[in-house]
Amino acid sequence: MRVGIEVGGTFTDLVAIEGGEVRVIKVPSTPRSPDIGAFNALTAAGIPAASVTDLVHGSTVATNAILERRGAPIAFVTTKGFRDILFMQRHDRRNIYDLHYAKPAPPVRRRDCFEVPERIAADGSVIAPLDEAAVRRELIPALAEGGFQAVALCLLSAYASPRHEARLKALIAEALPGLRIAASHEVAPEFREYERASTTALSAYVQPVIDGYLDRFEATLAKAGFAGHFSVMQSNGGRMPARAMRANAISALLSGPAAGVVGAIRQAARSGRGNLITFDMGGTSTDVALVQEGEASLAAETEVDGLPIRTPVLDIVTVGAGGGSLVWIDDGGMLRVGPRSAGAEPGPACYGRGGTQPTVTDAHVVRGTIRPDAFLGGGMSLDADAAHRAFEEIARRLGTDVRGAAAAAIRLAVANIVRAIQLVSTERGRDPRDYALLPFGGAGPLLAAEIAEELGIREILVPPNPGVISALGLLSADYVKIRGATRRVALDGETPGIIAAESARLRAATEAEFAALGLTGALEHSLELDMRFIGQAFEIPVAVDPAELPRLTTADLAERFAAAHRRVYLHGGEPGRKVELVGLRFGVRRRLDALPEVKERAAGLSRPPTTEVVTGGAALSTRLLDAATLTGVAGPAMIEGYSSTIWVPPGWSGARDGAGNLLLRKEG
Repeated sequence: MRVGIEVGGTFTDLVAIEGGEVRVIKVPSTPRSPDIGAFNALTAAGIPAASVTDLVHGSTVATNAILERRGAPIAFVTTKGFRDILFMQRHDRRNIYDLHYAKPAPPVRRRDCFEVPERIAADGSVIAPLDEAAVRRELIPALAEGGFQAVALCLLSAYASPRHEARLKALIAEALPGLRIAASHEVAPEFREYERASTTALSAYVQPVIDGYLDRFEATLAKAGFAGHFSVMQSNGGRMPARAMRANAISALLSGPAAGVVGAIRQAARSGRGNLITFDMGGTSTDVALVQEGEASLAAETEVDGLPIRTPVLDIVTVGAGGGSLVWIDDGGMLRVGPRSAGAEPGPACYGRGGTQPTVTDAHVVRGTIRPDAFLGGGMSLDADAAHRAFEEIARRLGTDVRGAAAAAIRLAVANIVRAIQLVSTERGRDPRDYALLPFGGAGPLLAAEIAEELGIREILVPPNPGVISALGLLSADYVKIRGATRRVALDGETPGIIAAESARLRAATEAEFAALGLTGALEHSLELDMRFIGQAFEIPVAVDPAELPRLTTADLAERFAAAHRRVYLHGGEPGRKVELVGLRFGVRRRLDALPEVKERAAGLSRPPTTEVVTGGAALSTRLLDAATLTGVAGPAMIEGYSSTIWVPPGWSGARDGAGNLLLRKEG
């Protein structure tokens, strides 16, 4: 029995596979204690914990701890003279016309930032040795008295030589054995001091939260008889055993969105599709990603609440346009959707749990693309009158009726998502018309056709059970570890040898970690180089097959960099301009067995042959179809399943293929 459980902002999803049997379930999330919602999903699915051999989990616990500032009290330790690095940040201004703009607050108070006498140069040489006497005399007593649960260490140039930082960690661990320690040379061993410091501080900030969450979850599982393998999804699209998360919690930051992309890629591959734009619309947000030839791009850095995090993540853009996103009017009288959300408590007004503000889900109920009696396969009845009441004030202020206000909210949600897709496609040098749109999440298939039409996309691939693809992605994920290193050298005859040596070092360290975690078997390797023209501020990723390293030449590197630069900037640079290597990331993967075919879960409800959907200002008679028995469709039609509803507007038609995916095409 293999089980994937993904905790979202509104619902917790479960997919269980045993032999050829697949079970799918959605239960309400429990934001205050996500582990309770996760265990509720097991109970609702009728799965005894003792029967589970492989449990994979993904959640937003780390992300929410940062967004809601519910992390642990931490200290920050750096080189003497650099105490304010987390507060000075970068010399940018996100909102240049905001007179009250303030930089994002770091997760540590200034009075909890400490300095130690030491200094290492950018080339790794020692300028001033670590003053161990000062550490014992001043720093350790301050840490002992501060009531901290964790400490972040980020000494200057520790990426070039970790000797001082490693020694400082050993001294603190010896004196304060109960204190969690996040060291930058282990968390983010790459250059750019502020980004490295921010990543390390946030890792320390969420580590006790993740530890506590995993402790509670594992204790509950153990009490129920679970004795299988427990893994946690990472932001890079791979899983790792849960105990590995206790060393670097920040790697699980975006585990839920990453799982969705992995699940979408695996399911699309069954239909022979590798060029995709994935579109995951859940309860609180929408996540989009571009997939090229079956691989999602990795980004070296991301942000949460304006704070940079330097860790490999799938290149996902998130916007606050989920089913629970609030619809509101700003001070200028403009209609807005998100980023605030009704979440799981109280949820949209139509949920009948006390919510009164209108949401995107309420707009669908008003428009008719969600039938109150068919939500979650009829397992949850919605209050249509409450949805209408929620939009009355919006309608009054816009000078329209409730249906017009709901339609405007949906058009605005579509516009927000289209912009997010442009960020991962057009602004990355990709034409979205060259890709199929793959929607998932509970709300994704409802808007897919409208989004595709805005972008000129003519094919939509809807997987079976689209509302739980993230949970399926957890089970589809391989074991993956990616290590990065900074090695800044001008491109010359020695560069290929430097790359080979650094790759060998990173490979040995990663494979040793796999062995320690009991991850045996055949391993695959990947390599990505960060390169740029000398003088450029930021680098471009260049993929290299590790098997090519023995015969890689300087000319090969220059040619590949020029091609990557041309794709992003539409030119390969000035002839003769010098190029430099900035860093590299080496990945190790242990693949798992392919999953059996997943079929659509039957909703198990009766429905009339037609319903009305408001579109273009008029009510349109629309056929109602069952997702579990569907073979073909021509719009207008609504296809109702257990986890999601698919809206097929006029001008679209399609059929299920041999993999169970519904392929929709724009007619004409």
